Amino acid sequence: MKKPQAFPYLAAVTILCCGSPHAAEPSKSILQALEAFGAVHQFSEVAISPDGKRVIYGDVVAGKRGGADVDASALWMANAIDGSGAVRLTACPGSVCDEYSATWSPDGTQVAFVTTDAAEQTQVAVVTVAGGRIEMLTRAHGPLDRPRFSPDGRQIAFLYSAGAPKTPGPLNPLARDAGVIGGTYYEQRLAVVPAHGGAVRLLGPQDLNIYEYDWSPDSKRFVVSAARGSGDDNWWLAELDLCDAQSGAISPLLKPPLQIASPRFSPDGARVAYIGGIMSDEGITGGDVYLVPAAGGATVNVTPDLAASVQTITWTAARGIVATEFAAGEEVLAAIDVETRSQRELWRAPQMIWASSILGFCPGDAGISLSRNATVSAVIRQSYTSPPEVETGPLGKWHPITHVNASVQPLTGKARNVFWKSDAFNVQGMLIEPPAVVPGRRYPLVVEVHGGPAYAHYPIFPAKPDSVDAILASQGYFVFKPNPRGSYGQGEAFTLANVKDFGYGDLRDILGGVDAALAAAPIDPQRIGIYGHSYGGYMVMWAVTQTNRFRAAVASAGLSNWQSYYGQNQIDQWMLPYFGKSVYEDPAIYRRSSPIEFIQRVRTPTLVLHGERDAEVPLPQGQEFWHALKALGVETQFVVYADEGHRIRKPANARDHAERLVGWFDKHLRAPVPPANQ
Repeated sequence: MKKPQAFPYLAAVTILCCGSPHAAEPSKSILQALEAFGAVHQFSEVAISPDGKRVIYGDVVAGKRGGADVDASALWMANAIDGSGAVRLTACPGSVCDEYSATWSPDGTQVAFVTTDAAEQTQVAVVTVAGGRIEMLTRAHGPLDRPRFSPDGRQIAFLYSAGAPKTPGPLNPLARDAGVIGGTYYEQRLAVVPAHGGAVRLLGPQDLNIYEYDWSPDSKRFVVSAARGSGDDNWWLAELDLCDAQSGAISPLLKPPLQIASPRFSPDGARVAYIGGIMSDEGITGGDVYLVPAAGGATVNVTPDLAASVQTITWTAARGIVATEFAAGEEVLAAIDVETRSQRELWRAPQMIWASSILGFCPGDAGISLSRNATVSAVIRQSYTSPPEVETGPLGKWHPITHVNASVQPLTGKARNVFWKSDAFNVQGMLIEPPAVVPGRRYPLVVEVHGGPAYAHYPIFPAKPDSVDAILASQGYFVFKPNPRGSYGQGEAFTLANVKDFGYGDLRDILGGVDAALAAAPIDPQRIGIYGHSYGGYMVMWAVTQTNRFRAAVASAGLSNWQSYYGQNQIDQWMLPYFGKSVYEDPAIYRRSSPIEFIQRVRTPTLVLHGERDAEVPLPQGQEFWHALKALGVETQFVVYADEGHRIRKPANARDHAERLVGWFDKHLRAPVPPANQ
């Protein structure tokens, strides 16, 4: 199967204000880099059958919808040993639909998955493996996802936002305000339908938003993470509850001090495991593993002092959990003994594994897929310089069963981990080389600061238009990707270390990392730039108010004023764990970390990029920073992408974003290359 090119030449992006209406004509090499991303075959999920003999994986296929070329998600079932006999699982043969989130029945005879109907409405379908008979189980009106069979195989649960106009999540473009503002929430509910068809039942109160769930082993109840009110805003306040599978009655189980993810019943149903810690974004998980009795009681941290961040957990026995963890630039597969609160590493490498992901940039809620007896597993494995493939085998001893990316070559040179000390912390980052490094020549460097802040630069093969690091490296830049305090990868104390200290300790970490990169590679210290998106965009804005070390800066979806931001964004609850109080109760702590408070110090030429309908970092944040720089005579430009949210999704806009970014750094960091005879 050939992956279609994802970046056809389209009409120029609409620039709403504040700059040239068009980027400079792109060099062919930038276009080639973007087209190379489209040649990478991306896998979205993998699920192994209970007997370990078959595997289902998700990828992308080309099609047409409404006369337009589209990429659609597709599901395939194949032999788990060698990948042979792959057949597509689809409820819409002959047409184009999105199909994903596949789950096996406990006996392996059926597979449930999400499909889209002719109106592009998501539905739950189920296929009988022997014979291939497919039945549509729902007639939903609103987004749904994550179908899961009950352990007795009789029912299928799923998450459902009845009547909602968009899929839950603040990354989507914000609806335009008009009329009376606020007050309408479309809660994501837990729904249950008989596995062989029947009426759908909604469980729990109408005003309770369910984020994640897990069936109890006896199929009689669920453990859920849930919060009342706005689902997008209140995830940071979510609690653990028990939900009766028949009546829908809710029983509180735990009110955690910070954020929670991945609640999982133990095989005997006596305990619930979950990941807890400070997390800045729903679905982007990192923390320690905790246990709480299903009957209620005290919690126990079973990974105390772990120098890593746990991303996913899977029970294998009443006292055993298999976890995927990120540890100082490497992914770890570990077996956790919950009784002794110790762990044993099963596999470790500067790679990335997952069984599901969040938009392909971090693990989802499944790190591995296990057979019933845990002897066979399936993962999607990749590294920064090796493209993804589906792999199966015993834990940590996988072999590829797909080879669709065998001909894909990386755009960059080597990727290596760099380590340094900053204050009391050990810090890590990735240093990406250009494709060719000529001895005796010094190169410009761009520092890429990640978003979050609770996130990390993972060793993921660049395959998306926002893979700015690979685009820059392909143009002859070194790219440094630090994971400063506040990031995942060094333990929970490290992730907590930026609380009430945004911009201060993390900038010291980044600047120390720049010194480490200069010592490790032929980089010109006079030609260093900085780029970031979201929290990374904030750090760019902050950095240029604190230091003149950077010759050029690009802030994408950046945040310039924490005080005004608090009243503008749609997810203000995420700020409370970091600032301690609301901006109305303690404005000084917000002002202390606001770039706009120090704006008169800026001398660095700064390009500001923003989506018009960004719900996470609203457009006025970029406008405020740009306006101040313009008023102060600092070289700047402001580019707004029409109808885009926090992520730039439209191919033409993504291409323009990349072209402008590279063009800005080329203008300010490039130096004439000396003749070959010098």
